[in-house]
Amino acid sequence: MRLGVLDVGSNTVHLLVVDARRGGHPTPMTSEKTALRLAESLDRDGRLTRAGADRLVEAVRKARQAAAAAGCADLLAFATSALRDAPNSAAVLARVRAETGVDLRVLPGEDEARYTFLAVRRWFGWSAGRLLVLDIGGGSLEMAVGVDEEPETAVSLPLGAARLTRSAMPADPPDLETVEAVRKRVQGELATAVPKLLGTGAADRAVATSKTFKQLARLAGAAPSSDGRYVRRVLSRVDLGYWTGKLSRVTAAERAELPGVSAGRAHQLLAGAIVAEAALEECGLDEVEICPWALREGVILRRLDWIFDSQI
Repeated sequence: MRLGVLDVGSNTVHLLVVDARRGGHPTPMTSEKTALRLAESLDRDGRLTRAGADRLVEAVRKARQAAAAAGCADLLAFATSALRDAPNSAAVLARVRAETGVDLRVLPGEDEARYTFLAVRRWFGWSAGRLLVLDIGGGSLEMAVGVDEEPETAVSLPLGAARLTRSAMPADPPDLETVEAVRKRVQGELATAVPKLLGTGAADRAVATSKTFKQLARLAGAAPSSDGRYVRRVLSRVDLGYWTGKLSRVTAAERAELPGVSAGRAHQLLAGAIVAEAALEECGLDEVEICPWALREGVILRRLDWIFDSQI
């Protein structure tokens, strides 16, 4: 079975096409991305602008055509925080459905955390024990913990890298006072959420997903993506502290020149580093292991479970 998953995030529209079979892992066949930056197409009230909606409709239309050309039997389309938080999201979703035929589903933040947790659990298996999963997106930070495939606790906080950059650090680079204010804001939100998250016990294994964590790990010396998905990659809190300080002193253009940093995300990497460092600190972690699977794979795995269970 060939499936497509369309992820409309705060930064990109990403189509992932996989082949799947009962008892096997989803095998990536093609992947296409469109840099949309929906988080930067919001007006002062947080509504998606007409221009932003136009670009979204065109990107979804192209993704549907690509999925059809790839022979997908199904297209799972979802949107995360940029549309979830927009007051006019219902109207935008209705327009997308009317003009493209794609029923774009908005995922609640806790569902994002649950699907991502499922993907990490399947990647590492039961031997990982009690898992703690951290995922920094453009609009939100998701955290989940548990011993099964469904987490015991899932939390979503408005601490996404793009959101913080847009709302609190517009200067390039920001001054020291601004950086410290953002750090305190992030620490305050986490100080309230983490006790709830870890109230049922410490984790045996701490794992991070998302482009932000992957880029930070690459800066800290982790293997490049060209070495393959099965290479173990780790990001330590000590390295995070060093790179957060360094990123705060350079411009977005200079960050884009660093190894593993994409030009499209360089402007928000400092905010992501601040959130990552604070999350590790509040959770009492010395390091996190990087998982190549995240939300998209979790959505696919849940869909496959439903399909195969219905055939029994």
